[in-house]
Amino acid sequence: MKITFLTPPVFGKERPAERTAGCTTLVYPMINIYELTVAAILEKEGHSIRYENFIYGKRSQGKWVEFLEKDRSDVYIFWSVNLSIRNDVEASRRIHRRSPDAFIVYMGPGPTFYTKEFLQNSRQIVVRGEPDVTARKLCSLLSNRQPYEALRGISFLDENGNIRNNPSRELLRDLDSLPFPARHLIDGKRFSNPKLKCVPYTAMVTSRNCPFHCIYCVPSSLTFARELEYRSGKGKKPFISMRSTENAVEEIELLASEGYRAIGFMDDNFIVTEKRLKIIAGALQKHGIVWGCQARADAITESIARILKESNCLYVDLGVESFNDEILRYIRKGLTRQQIIDAINCLNKYGVPVKLNILIGTSPLETKATIKDTMDMAIRLKVDQVMINIVAPFPGTEFYDLANQNHWILGGEYVPTDVQHHSILSYPDLTHKEMEKLLFLYNIKFFLRPGFIWSQIRRFSSFSEFWRALKALKNKLTRSKK
Repeated sequence: MKITFLTPPVFGKERPAERTAGCTTLVYPMINIYELTVAAILEKEGHSIRYENFIYGKRSQGKWVEFLEKDRSDVYIFWSVNLSIRNDVEASRRIHRRSPDAFIVYMGPGPTFYTKEFLQNSRQIVVRGEPDVTARKLCSLLSNRQPYEALRGISFLDENGNIRNNPSRELLRDLDSLPFPARHLIDGKRFSNPKLKCVPYTAMVTSRNCPFHCIYCVPSSLTFARELEYRSGKGKKPFISMRSTENAVEEIELLASEGYRAIGFMDDNFIVTEKRLKIIAGALQKHGIVWGCQARADAITESIARILKESNCLYVDLGVESFNDEILRYIRKGLTRQQIIDAINCLNKYGVPVKLNILIGTSPLETKATIKDTMDMAIRLKVDQVMINIVAPFPGTEFYDLANQNHWILGGEYVPTDVQHHSILSYPDLTHKEMEKLLFLYNIKFFLRPGFIWSQIRRFSSFSEFWRALKALKNKLTRSKK
């Protein structure tokens, strides 16, 4: 069966959605390692797989029309997030105008929660939550023209046009059973990570989900889809699934043999134990691969920081959100201001660059003063990078319930929003306009400091690396259209 993984062009004036983290518009091209894993599964099953990304290829809508006229795929698969819902639904309509018998399969957090919006006819199917096993079984049934109506983990329209949500599928525990992502389907040269400043670059994942209980959290599009589906049936967070260190090292060995020089780990929490980190970091160090990861501040110790430095770790992404202890308690971060400061100082001591994720408005306790204190601390502590977003009340999170009950959401209901530029929240003491203004001002204050600019320029090994990072910064600072 011929299957095409498809990211369509943008049909309106908005920016394209970023589909890996899943809650912002695109800042720089990111490899969607989650859908490439599904692609590898289906390829292993004997299907003919294509990967068509009209955003990263910068192909025009004219090229899209040409593609639709010539292509005869049996199945088109979309990895959809909240910000891509309208565009993906429109793309599906255009596909079915030319190929009415093709099946369209949706995966990701968007269709997992907003199932109704995606199901317009009987040739459209939603794969909810964790997609790997469900997609494999579904495509096998479609290929053999067998009934799929009893398959767990899918939603579709029945013969009467009503939505049918089948029972959920059990989550994967053994991630080693999955094949490595089908990176050969993409042109790896198009991808880079400004924090690593080295190509060829790819992303990698060694675990799924995290054990902590932050009330607002949407750490990645796969995690969110997985959590939305699990919570709907179990009423709690899903368990963590982890790859063995042997399996992770095997993938690193493969990537090194294919010439990759940089890896960004997309795990919600990459640093779990020192023993595990040491094994994986040792494999990276062996091949001279530069890398970065996401971690919690309370995972950073002297020995951890030493391992990171010795193994060429060029960034640690710390989700801190705020330096205010009352706010940290409110959002159940499980961290204190002092723990965050200690972690940053420890990483600075060993020369490991720190990127802080700061989230404005996670609590009604937030004020202009708390935001100023957080940003001033980030600058004072000499972190390498910051990512400043405004919290969004994503449906399916505890924060959404709080925002809904307290009437903090503008218009009364969540709408997909680019959290890097816009807010749909207003508190009694902090309006959405004030949050947007502070977000913009502190981005300018941090990124246009002469010291920051000079420190970044010195790290680039080529003009092309500098140019890619400059374009990413432009996207970050430029206000997008609502």
